[in-house]
Amino acid sequence: MSTQLAIDAVKMHGTENSFILIDERPPRLEAYAALARRLCVHDSEFRGADGLLVVRDAPGFAAGMRIFNRDGSEAEMCGNGVRCVARYLADRGAGDAFVISTLAGPIGVNVVSRDPFEAQVDIGPVTFPNDARAETAPAAGAIWTFYDVSVGNPHAIVFVPDVSEPDLEALGVTLNWVERFASGTNVHIVEVVDSSTLRVRHYERGVGLTQSCGTGAVAAAAAAIRVHGVSSPVTVVVPGGTLRVDWQPGENARLTGPAETMFERTISL
Repeated sequence: MSTQLAIDAVKMHGTENSFILIDERPPRLEAYAALARRLCVHDSEFRGADGLLVVRDAPGFAAGMRIFNRDGSEAEMCGNGVRCVARYLADRGAGDAFVISTLAGPIGVNVVSRDPFEAQVDIGPVTFPNDARAETAPAAGAIWTFYDVSVGNPHAIVFVPDVSEPDLEALGVTLNWVERFASGTNVHIVEVVDSSTLRVRHYERGVGLTQSCGTGAVAAAAAAIRVHGVSSPVTVVVPGGTLRVDWQPGENARLTGPAETMFERTISL
């Protein structure tokens, strides 16, 4: 006789980038990719999400985090997701300062405010694989100029006069798989509003259009600092809210923003 496994899951979001979080301490499951595909669709009991966050044991850290996109692919890091994990841990006694282990390396967290909740996370170093030189690629019927930025995961930054105009989905689908990016990339269109403010829209590999992308906000801010002389700290306005990025060349980037708990469900597997 088989016994169903019941697990608790929490739906959370960081600037409307939504996730389903499960606490796997100790681990009980293996098929996280399949679970992400099941739970993140819009007709699931969670009414859709951009990804699945898995909290794991990680010796020497407050916890470990794995992130699976809606299509089941695993990402190296997620700036909004790590803040959601930070809130989950902080709400359960982790304190106001701790470190989370990710595939992209250790991420330091400082809780800035409890009500409303806001956390600053140390994203780590920002690198420019092509030394911040402009590159071009055909996509969506045009030739686009982009900048390759890595924040532990890959990003293509495209500067535009107005982020409301381009067909970002068409651009993202095509640019995501150009030969330059062997494993795909996240695509962001960026409008420089003033010397310290950006407007950004996001296309994330494995997900599609999203309301926010934390690491994408960091990559956009870093590219704007290098290419357009924008000054840190940078206010990054995304469809789901506002983030702050602190970064100077040669230093680690820090991302500050909110994280919200929406609701919890018990699911049977």
